Amino acid sequence: MGYFYYEDGALGWQEEQHKVWIQPWGPNGLRVRANLAGQPLDLPHALLEPPPAPTEGRIDVEEQEASIPNGLIRATITRSGWLRFTNTATGETLLEERPITSYHMPPSRHFKPRDGRLFQIEAWFSAQDGERFYGLGQHQHGRLDQKGCVIELHQRNTEVSIPFLVSNRRYGFLWNNPGVGRVELGYNDTRWVADGAQQLDYYVVCGESYADILARYADVTGHTPLMPDWAMGFWQCKLRYETQDELLAVAREYKKRGLPLSVIVSDFFNWSHMGDWRFDPQCWPDPAAMVRELEAMGVKLMVSIWPTVSPLSENYRELRERGLLISNEYGVDAQHVFIDHDVNGPAYFAYYDATNPEARQFIWETIKKNYYAQGVRLWWLDNDEPDVNPWYPQNLRFYLGNGVEVANIYPLLHQMAFYDGMREAGETEIVTLSRSGWAGSQRYASVIWSGDIASTFEALQAQVRAGLNVAMSGIPWWTTDIGGFHSGDIRTGYFRELIVRWFQYGVFCPIFRLHGYRMPVEEPLPASGAANEVWSFGEDVYAILRELLFLRERLRPYIQQQMETAAQQGFPPMRPLFFDFPDDPACEGVEDAFMFGPELLVAPVLHQGARERRVYLPAGTDWVAASSGTEYPGGQWITVPAPLDTIPVFLRAGSALKDVF
Repeated sequence: MGYFYYEDGALGWQEEQHKVWIQPWGPNGLRVRANLAGQPLDLPHALLEPPPAPTEGRIDVEEQEASIPNGLIRATITRSGWLRFTNTATGETLLEERPITSYHMPPSRHFKPRDGRLFQIEAWFSAQDGERFYGLGQHQHGRLDQKGCVIELHQRNTEVSIPFLVSNRRYGFLWNNPGVGRVELGYNDTRWVADGAQQLDYYVVCGESYADILARYADVTGHTPLMPDWAMGFWQCKLRYETQDELLAVAREYKKRGLPLSVIVSDFFNWSHMGDWRFDPQCWPDPAAMVRELEAMGVKLMVSIWPTVSPLSENYRELRERGLLISNEYGVDAQHVFIDHDVNGPAYFAYYDATNPEARQFIWETIKKNYYAQGVRLWWLDNDEPDVNPWYPQNLRFYLGNGVEVANIYPLLHQMAFYDGMREAGETEIVTLSRSGWAGSQRYASVIWSGDIASTFEALQAQVRAGLNVAMSGIPWWTTDIGGFHSGDIRTGYFRELIVRWFQYGVFCPIFRLHGYRMPVEEPLPASGAANEVWSFGEDVYAILRELLFLRERLRPYIQQQMETAAQQGFPPMRPLFFDFPDDPACEGVEDAFMFGPELLVAPVLHQGARERRVYLPAGTDWVAASSGTEYPGGQWITVPAPLDTIPVFLRAGSALKDVF
């Protein structure tokens, strides 16, 4: 049996070398750490430092158990070390460790030795009947409720690991560990696993509503900045504009047609060699003049930046000599295989080490000299998982430690390099577009997008669920490649229908961005593929997309209000129905529609050939169909027409937005 003690505002428990610390952390939250090291370890994590001062309340110690409250949450630990969390207002159990019912069962907190200082650490919790789980970042499994799923905790292209989930039992749980592992959300138990770590570390927060939970989570991991107004407009992108003249011609055509355009993107291979981090002068001879012309049209330029470094790069030698690259525990220091200019065949790259402060300073100073000085202010942080191939994190040596222990934090620190650099340069309107992220990425003004997905209706269906789970992970800024990234043939009726339906969905995403590597492709990468502008898919499609562009423009004042709320309160603009209607149990079962702010219910058409769709209207208010003006009572399922030029959208009765549609 263990014993209890009080240490630096935390309730402590110890049995032999095993120590646990439970500490108040922000409103209604508790942080739990446990290890075999004898003291709490200061390791990379997601929570802001320093912790807020302990709240009122006292540690209660009795003979067989001790407890510590913080607002709505209380943790109780027994002499045997069993831990549970309860709601202080209702007495309801929120979360509890799995009880040990047999001598042969492993403990609920399990430390299995690995090489060196690391352990495989497991935390087991009891499953609760009827519990649903949301969040955990972005995954392509096509589910909103992830009960029953096994979720890998590591970064991949299209898979973003943000280890924060929200339960319908009104609590949030952050696995506060940047290491590689998994979470198993079983019907018998929940198990969190860190493949290699020194310490168990998690945070539990209680709230009266989903909104309250996300607000408290934002308090302890950081609020998103206020999104600049221009970022809420339309972004034009494709793989890829090969030259300055080609990109400018597209922007001029948008303006010639009188179409709104806020951002245009110079995608990858705007550089000479991977890791040069500067424009190729042969294709981009006067980028400063290009930026000036775009700005005169009211258009911002975003530039793709990869963290990979070729041995042919002018920066490679210095980065290597100064120890600013990720190294391998075994073998040569190459982590990515792709293509590069002047390389006949596969090219092998290293990654700069974003976990090293010196390396972050180096890349920003290089970017500042080569891009920022030309007027560029927007950064597309592509390939920043990092997309190591093959993926053996235990073979990576970062500044912060072995890859199995720290790899998942890489995208967050890469985002921080650009955010801090822009702030130091005096910039206040900061936006990056990133293919990955981690807990806290929102505080670095990062838009996460869903990566290199297929151009299919099945992929579109999965993105709706993925985006809602990103929202429930505390990330308000998110988007997709409208139309999907690969395998979309612009000559086919299938793709032309898909691009319309995806565009309709994109209007109601936080970021409205068209991108893709379109077919037919006459040459292999890095050729640009077929056209991908709104007029590229036939006149009938263009007429629909044009109207959607102007619908987004009319929505911008409303979107700006939602972005202000996101910055101040942590509420995502795009969210599941149950976020706004927690007392309507039917909303928890709706995975293919969502709220866009508090006044708009969006029901995108997600199936080829569909010309009607079934929609659930939450109880507690009446609803008005934006397309027809028909009013419906809430609390019912209805079937509405959805011709190709219409997306079913419903307004709360009395909404001033009726004049927008």
